[in-house]
Amino acid sequence: MLPASHTNTTKKSKSRRNINHFTNVRGLPSIEKIVRSVEDTPKPISTQITGTIPEWINGNFLRNGPGKFEIGNHEFNHWFDGMALLHQFKISNGQVTYKSRFLSSDSYQTNKEHNRIAVSEFGTVTMPDPCKNFFQRFLSRFESHKPTDNANVSFVTYKGDYYVSTETNIMHKVDPETLETLEKVDWSKFIAVNGATAHPHTEPDGTTYNMGNSYTSKGSYYNIIQVPPNKATEEETLEGATVLCSIPSMDKTKPSYYHSFAMSENYVVFIEQPIKLNLLKIVTGKLIGKSISDSLFWDPKLNTTFHVIHKHTGKVLSIKYLAKPMSTFHQINAFEEDGFLIIDLCASDDGQAITNYNIQNMRKSGEALDEVYNTLCRVFPRRFLLPLKVGRDTPYNQNLITRPNSTATCVRISKNKVFCTHEDLHGEDLHEYGGLEFPQINYAKFNTHPYRYFYGCGFRHLVGDTLIKMDIHGKLMKVWEHPGLYPSEPVFVPSPNATEEDDGVIMSVVITPDKDKSTFLLVLDASTFKELGRAVVPVNIPYGFHGTFNAKA
Repeated sequence: MLPASHTNTTKKSKSRRNINHFTNVRGLPSIEKIVRSVEDTPKPISTQITGTIPEWINGNFLRNGPGKFEIGNHEFNHWFDGMALLHQFKISNGQVTYKSRFLSSDSYQTNKEHNRIAVSEFGTVTMPDPCKNFFQRFLSRFESHKPTDNANVSFVTYKGDYYVSTETNIMHKVDPETLETLEKVDWSKFIAVNGATAHPHTEPDGTTYNMGNSYTSKGSYYNIIQVPPNKATEEETLEGATVLCSIPSMDKTKPSYYHSFAMSENYVVFIEQPIKLNLLKIVTGKLIGKSISDSLFWDPKLNTTFHVIHKHTGKVLSIKYLAKPMSTFHQINAFEEDGFLIIDLCASDDGQAITNYNIQNMRKSGEALDEVYNTLCRVFPRRFLLPLKVGRDTPYNQNLITRPNSTATCVRISKNKVFCTHEDLHGEDLHEYGGLEFPQINYAKFNTHPYRYFYGCGFRHLVGDTLIKMDIHGKLMKVWEHPGLYPSEPVFVPSPNATEEDDGVIMSVVITPDKDKSTFLLVLDASTFKELGRAVVPVNIPYGFHGTFNAKA
């Protein structure tokens, strides 16, 4: 495979659509088996250990992602649509067992019952029941659009309980031991929101913050949500959740899409990016067979806006921090230092990637697969510095960042607006690995604080094909890679009595599309980034999204 070119100029294809090409990679291997349906394995099975799994690791490594891509003769269109499959790697005394279970969501049960796709997903619209007559099918197009509860994105915790989440208003409480679905929980029964992200932030005391949209007669709003740390009764779920503040969308009928947000010790940061949701299209889409993904669009004429909210008062800072148009799915960390709010995130200069991840594209091979990859803009780690004190004496039209060695800038351009440019959190060598996504840190100790290391997947393919450790001091990289192996999001687990930030292990589930039933759990020494051991699972597992480690005392 030739190395990716990374010039800033984008070439235009000869097609009428003027598709941008960001790289010129040739000869990508097929990964179609990464998006194949599998059966679940609800009873624990043994794994084959090579090397050593440290004996101090004691708990469940939980993963979430799509596991079923067709129902009967009907196929889902988009990677994000597959039925949620929950995975557990139980680690104890250097041994690992594996189990998996399909989430018993309403979507899953309804689809199973009808043996067809009966509930619409992000990129797939349900077709009317063929058993109904024409008039009944016509009427079914006008039925209210019920959001999916196919929570296939992540495992999250609220008040010490485990939930699986997508981006609608429905989550499911699950048992981390059995992976059984315990209870369906609807955000809108507790607060006035139409959904919430699958990436909440949790304080050391257990207080959790999240974000969700609401749609009213006055327009769209972005809401900062706070959930208390403790339960008053055992059966409690989201009782006590409050909306800390509501921020009106700049365009009432076209709010920005967001997948996550940033949080520092005192602030929540919402990034309003130029990936837009056309609400009118979403409402009318069902009538003409269009999915939610058809209602997403990228508007590069718009700037990106950082909204900063004080966590303890719910007040939004009057200063708006602007940046050039960018797309961001995952933040790395955020902290306050020297009067600045420092935000590290993974971002790209184009926001059309999400619609390219349809299953048909991921199953392509040869030049058609190369074409899909080359039209995806690479994602890189970046740092923004937002000055928190902008007042009467703050000068205009000059760089407000005086920190040594920082190439980021912020310039006051009007009374309440500061324009920011980023600093790259990487060297040139990251271009060779296709950028970086799925970032993780030593969250328990260093989230909202100054830190040194983050971990992620390199993307020389449509999915991660390397694991990367980035040292922000000197922007140095360590890489784990093996041809034909596709590691998923790295999760950091600290060792007992750790004194250093990177004292612990990195866990990642590695998918092997070229070999049958040889997926494995990889354990790396987080400090040296050398392999310690792996646990090979004798079943096939599709490439998933996010995971977490549920430590046992």
